[in-house]
Amino acid sequence: MDFLRPTTWQEALAARAERPGALPLQGGTDVMVEINFDVRRPEALLDLTGVAELREWSVTGGVCRLGAGVTYATVIDELGGALPGLAQASRTVGSPQIRNRGTVGGNLGAASPAGDSHPPLLAAGAAVEVESRERGLRTIPAHAFYLGVKRPALEPDELIRAVRIPVAAGPQYFSKVGTRNAMVIAVCSFALALHPEERRVGTGIGSAAPTPLRALEAEDFLSRELDWDAALDLDWDAALDAGLLRRFGELCAAAAAPIDDVRGTAAYRRHAVAVMARRTLTWAWDDHRGRRAA
Repeated sequence: MDFLRPTTWQEALAARAERPGALPLQGGTDVMVEINFDVRRPEALLDLTGVAELREWSVTGGVCRLGAGVTYATVIDELGGALPGLAQASRTVGSPQIRNRGTVGGNLGAASPAGDSHPPLLAAGAAVEVESRERGLRTIPAHAFYLGVKRPALEPDELIRAVRIPVAAGPQYFSKVGTRNAMVIAVCSFALALHPEERRVGTGIGSAAPTPLRALEAEDFLSRELDWDAALDLDWDAALDAGLLRRFGELCAAAAAPIDDVRGTAAYRRHAVAVMARRTLTWAWDDHRGRRAA
């Protein structure tokens, strides 16, 4: 197996164009497990960890641009205010060693339906920058990036360059169910983002369908039914109606398409999605009210 290690982005694109069978390696936390267990045996590894620009992030015009090599630890330490949903999800990833090595870009490239970064990226309305040497740069909305189980919307000569995520304009929350409390792959997960200025809600569901996905009907329902005006009235108790919470949970569960596997049954996953949807909405709405009071 050949090991390719470019030090610039242009070298990386050239290597990808010339060796489309080479497997890109960013953090390696998924890839090396698969190689060690002989799940895959690529002709070459294209190690991108030497490309310094991929480890950079910036905020411009209300959008955070994360290079594909930005680690979970960096998101936790430096971007909790701008990207709270993604930071919460990053805290649930593996161990400190994995968080120091694993990257959001690598999680996107693996495109596992259980990837922890996917639901908050969907809820926030993120977009993925991908590039090839011959055809240049294009941007793919996160909701269009997942084509199937571990099938990202990448052409054979493309690499992920960055992900663009709107800076949080309202509360964001992430919830995850696992077979234990740490070092675990999600049985299912859920993310929610409130966009108060747009009177809109974003959702993301993980590990409960062949791909990460949004609960579009639930988003539309909640965007219509939330009393956004009441949230501005600090003298009025705008607690969420139990029926609204229940219906939102039902619609989120209905959007899922889970399976039975060694980590959980389809029925359990649907139930858990509904519970997580209700809980994250309650947390986010209370947070929103608290911000108005402050």
